Amino acid sequence: MYKDKALSAETEKLFQYLEAVERVKHTKDELEVIHLIEEHRLVREHLLTNHLKSKEVWKALLQEMPLTALLRNLGKMTANSVLQPGNSEVSLVCERLCDEKLLKKARIHPFHVLVALETYKTGHGIRGKLKWQPDKDILEALDAAFYKTFQTVEPTGKRFLLAIDVSASMNQRVLGSVLNASTVAAAMCMVVTRTEEDSHVVAFSDEMVPCPVTADMTLHQVLTAMEEIPMGDTDCSLPMVWAQKTNTAADVFIVFTDNETFAGNIHPASALRDYRKKMDIPAKLIVCGMTSNGFTIADPDDRGMLDMCGFDTGALDVIRNFTLDVI
Repeated sequence: MYKDKALSAETEKLFQYLEAVERVKHTKDELEVIHLIEEHRLVREHLLTNHLKSKEVWKALLQEMPLTALLRNLGKMTANSVLQPGNSEVSLVCERLCDEKLLKKARIHPFHVLVALETYKTGHGIRGKLKWQPDKDILEALDAAFYKTFQTVEPTGKRFLLAIDVSASMNQRVLGSVLNASTVAAAMCMVVTRTEEDSHVVAFSDEMVPCPVTADMTLHQVLTAMEEIPMGDTDCSLPMVWAQKTNTAADVFIVFTDNETFAGNIHPASALRDYRKKMDIPAKLIVCGMTSNGFTIADPDDRGMLDMCGFDTGALDVIRNFTLDVI
């Protein structure tokens, strides 16, 4: 269609790119693969499995690797010796992880970094046989990036009340994640506390207690504060009951629990409806059962209630979009 037409520079560039994408699928020449990566900014997904056995190919990919892909492949690149203590590739990774402008441009959420940090720290993947020795400089860069990325989170402007289950079973691992339920809950508290002007964090088991999370606390400090709170049975209606009694205004209640979601006299859905009526606020309720395969809290006829089983990076978009009436 285009061979007899005069092409603009932009179209010519596009054809060259598409040609490179096609050519890399059919070459076994390592140098040609590296050249195509460097000239056309090809990424891992463009390459064949055999290409990825080459350390030099990985080094070429690393130069322009998107941050989300970088976070995902740190273990792989350490295992295949692309990232070795003190080499230039490690320096490049650390530099990029600590670049606030890059983090903001890539819209990296603190939770993305936390998952990458905990995965890298373990020295092995959740699935498969891949193992590596974590590099201390990369661990320090990931820790620094975790706190830098709080600045990239856009506030919703809503009034939040986060309620954290502090039962002993919150030490269970979240479905499909390297994190346990208490760590996920602590990180989400930090996100809301640091980005939303009007937010409250409380802890609950069979009664409500204050959870002193402030914007300047580290993850370790938040987890320590949560561990010091007395434990009991889990009653997910308590946050709404407490907010109603204390006249606390909230647009969104988010309950973080492991699996036990209802052990009280009042059903959480009824408690939410009572709160709405008294406070005259069309409040929403999100219940995150992070180790559960299935539970029922939300009224299926009420679009202001949402149940979530498990928790991963995709859950962040679901919570935000539900909060902002996008879904």
